[in-house]
Amino acid sequence: MKRILGIAAALALFGAGTALAHSYKAGPIEIGHPWARATAPSAPNGGAYLSMTNTGTTEDRLVSASTPVAEKAELHTHLNENGVMKMREVPPIAIAPGEAVKMAPGGLHIMLLGLKQPLEKGAHIPMTLRFEKAGTVEVEIAVEAAGQSAPQAEHMGAAGGAGHNHGAAPAQKQ
Repeated sequence: MKRILGIAAALALFGAGTALAHSYKAGPIEIGHPWARATAPSAPNGGAYLSMTNTGTTEDRLVSASTPVAEKAELHTHLNENGVMKMREVPPIAIAPGEAVKMAPGGLHIMLLGLKQPLEKGAHIPMTLRFEKAGTVEVEIAVEAAGQSAPQAEHMGAAGGAGHNHGAAPAQKQ
């Protein structure tokens, strides 16, 4: 009985929120908490963020992303050109062995162009990431509040669940 109550308490504490951190794996690439900010109803574009860690011994690159909620997804960064902040598409993003790359507001991100619907807080949207060597992996983007600078519960650990395998390399949700 004590064990059942302990499990119920853990589920209530960690399983109730949609903002729980979640992670995925594509070969040696670990993908941490994909998230996006909610957008205004009329916003044509949005951005998605995540972290990527290469636990392997060779460099890999994030080549592209796609999602059914936008006409196009591009790898982007923010640049300061003569005091003016601009966003620009970038080539595939290299992830060196043993290194991590963080996509966050104000830096590298996945630009969602031509949103087909607003991104609403609490929603979860599918996205496919394609890596040069690790293949493809399906992830779920958790939509956080507008203006959020980081995912709400990133520090809480990974949520469990079954994974997906859509590429040449094993890809799974951790």
